[in-house]
Amino acid sequence: MSTTHPTTSETLTRFYAAETAYVAAGGPGAAAFDDIAACLDPQVVLHQAPGLPYAGDWRGPDGIERFMAVMSEAWQSIEFLDQSHIIDGPDVVVTSRVRFVARATGRALETRIVQLMTVRDGKITEIRPFYWDPPAVTAALQGP
Repeated sequence: MSTTHPTTSETLTRFYAAETAYVAAGGPGAAAFDDIAACLDPQVVLHQAPGLPYAGDWRGPDGIERFMAVMSEAWQSIEFLDQSHIIDGPDVVVTSRVRFVARATGRALETRIVQLMTVRDGKITEIRPFYWDPPAVTAALQGP
């Protein structure tokens, strides 16, 4: 018996829509994490670079849920202005132009992010984002 998995493109589309909705709803308690979790492999790892307010490795769906709680606390909205996916088997490069609005300061930040991802059998197994300007992220969150 064969199992049909969503395509990589379908998985990415669902993941980014769920992430946007989760943050916009205010995160834990205000939104269900289920739509994000449905896109994740049980062994998923998110590697956030040093220098970001949410740096570190976030492991498993529980780790991603903790990360999303931190993101929801930091940002009141995430808007993907344009995005492209370069898919080569399980390896994916996602380029995004993103507009964030900080929850505490109300400051908006438009920036670019490149994410190296791995998607296997319709589930994300690894996410490695690279922000164009990490100091601008921190500045937007901390205010003037």
